[in-house]
Amino acid sequence: MNWPSKKEIERISKLAKKKQGTLLLSPTATPLEKLRWDICQLFLKYKMDNDLNQKELAIELEIDEAKVSKILHHRIKGFSTDRLVKLCCKIDPSLSLKVS
Repeated sequence: MNWPSKKEIERISKLAKKKQGTLLLSPTATPLEKLRWDICQLFLKYKMDNDLNQKELAIELEIDEAKVSKILHHRIKGFSTDRLVKLCCKIDPSLSLKVS
């Protein structure tokens, strides 16, 4: 088995530092943070259930693909909860929210 060269490891390391993965829900998340997390999960489920790529989902939501990527990776600080719900209603018009 050949090990990657030091140069190759450095190249991959640089690429990895530029990538942003999916944010996780904190164990101490507030109810609002949990709601927003759940809404993002609805987008992921819809994307998977309908075998869509990000571009196709962006077209359905009528937003750019970069914003779809942020939603799918739970990087939603720039989105109001109201906007997330409105976008979610585009893919599921029967969506209803229940607060208890």
